[in-house]
Amino acid sequence: MQTTLLLTAGEPAGIGPDISLMQAAQPLDARLVCIADAQLLRERAAQLNLPVHINPLQNIEDAGLHQPGTLDVLPVQLAEPVETGRLDPANASYVLQCLDLAVQLISAQAAHALVTGPVHKGVINDAGIAFTGHTEYLAQLTDSDPVMMLAADQLRVALATTHLPLSQVSAAITRPLLSRVIGILHRDLVVKFAISQPKILVAGLNPHAGEGGHLGREEIEIIEPVLNDLRNQGMKLIGPLPADTLFTPRYLQDADAVLAMYHDQGLPVLKHVGFGAAVNITLGLPIIRTSVDHGTATDLAGTGRVESGSLSAAIEQALLISKKCFNLQH
Repeated sequence: MQTTLLLTAGEPAGIGPDISLMQAAQPLDARLVCIADAQLLRERAAQLNLPVHINPLQNIEDAGLHQPGTLDVLPVQLAEPVETGRLDPANASYVLQCLDLAVQLISAQAAHALVTGPVHKGVINDAGIAFTGHTEYLAQLTDSDPVMMLAADQLRVALATTHLPLSQVSAAITRPLLSRVIGILHRDLVVKFAISQPKILVAGLNPHAGEGGHLGREEIEIIEPVLNDLRNQGMKLIGPLPADTLFTPRYLQDADAVLAMYHDQGLPVLKHVGFGAAVNITLGLPIIRTSVDHGTATDLAGTGRVESGSLSAAIEQALLISKKCFNLQH
């Protein structure tokens, strides 16, 4: 049985269509089906002078093994024509319809994994739709509790909290939250990455991990008790560690993942290590989902000055996880 990957191109005015078309030129030992407006892709291919044949499908069952230079497309129609680089709230619903269809197909076992291109949260909110990000939206669709993890090279960084104002992070770090997040991270490292006994480094919330309570008590009152409880269940957890020294070879050399307490505690290091080739992996979902690690870059859309390395890495990661989870041969 061959792996079927779904690709959503994301914000139509951004670089999502560009990198999707660039990816179509690459070989792939799987089915690759892009959920997008077929005419949008044709127009962007012409704008970029990319010789990619857009092949609209009636049904996902019509998809064949990916052929370089051809992109199978399950069409979803735009609400309004797209001007490259210009955001239009009228097309916000189109972006979400593409995600809805992808989740429906994977939930119906018609495909194995979802790879998402970048979306623009602001323009979706401008359309009057409450939207904080892919991760949160997919959680609503699948009624699940997700954990965001990014990976680059051998470094994996998961987040206890995601898109929150910094002023709200401390109150959000609770014992139930940490227990849930660490449990999901540990389970998916075992199931999706085939790591039998994951070693997870856990960052403290405060500078110097609270310095014995002098710089904050979250480590003493919340983080350490949770780690002790989970260690008693057999998990291999190191921490809480000061975030400014955690990301050093001494700690990382034999670690399988890092748990950061908030978005900008962990991701600047990850993106420094692998920007342009990092992958966003959503754990805790009943579906496999990977994504690019960058935004819509509307100023670069249609210029040909973009790289598709992160999308290539996201597709490769989705393929590897699918093979492990479904015991696929192709």
